[in-house]
Amino acid sequence: MKVAGLVLAAGGGSRLGRPKAEVVVGGRRLVDLAIGSCVRAGLSPVVVVLGAAWVIPMPLVDSPDTPDNDAPEVWLVENSDWATGMASSLRAGLAAMESDAGIEAVVVTLVDTFSVGEEHLARVGSVLRDGATAAVAAYRGEARTPVGLAREVWSDVARTVVGDEGARGWLRAHPQLVTEVECADLGPWIDIDTREDLPGRS
Repeated sequence: MKVAGLVLAAGGGSRLGRPKAEVVVGGRRLVDLAIGSCVRAGLSPVVVVLGAAWVIPMPLVDSPDTPDNDAPEVWLVENSDWATGMASSLRAGLAAMESDAGIEAVVVTLVDTFSVGEEHLARVGSVLRDGATAAVAAYRGEARTPVGLAREVWSDVARTVVGDEGARGWLRAHPQLVTEVECADLGPWIDIDTREDLPGRS
């Protein structure tokens, strides 16, 4: 089953003072960390939605992120409506993947959640491969990201998401379709909103 990774990285980072895709943590940009996690989790292609800043991902060939030294398939998608919120980026990413009929599901992650790594993504991807219609990572029962969506619900999700909420509203409206994937054992869910949230600062 072909499961893609979708990295939402279009925001301007108003509270941080710069686009989060460009932020460097531990010597690597957040966008590159997110792509690397998707690759190691076996997600392909990795679709990156950009907007406030257009960044070219660092090459992953011959790096620890690249299995068997094969170049990962990375798509860059521009969201010109990024300022309207996360929903527009999710719609742009889903629309881009519609062109590849082989993609059966997607795992969605955010560029600013550096605490979400390959294991989180792989767990959600595994549940989708087992037949789940939708999946969400949970941390002691609190739903966060990443989120998994089977192709059959993409159009409905894209039609209903609004503002800066992403898929949250759709997931809450369809609890019977959602499988929770507990990830608290992998550590706390942390996102970056301000400079104080940066590990060691950047």
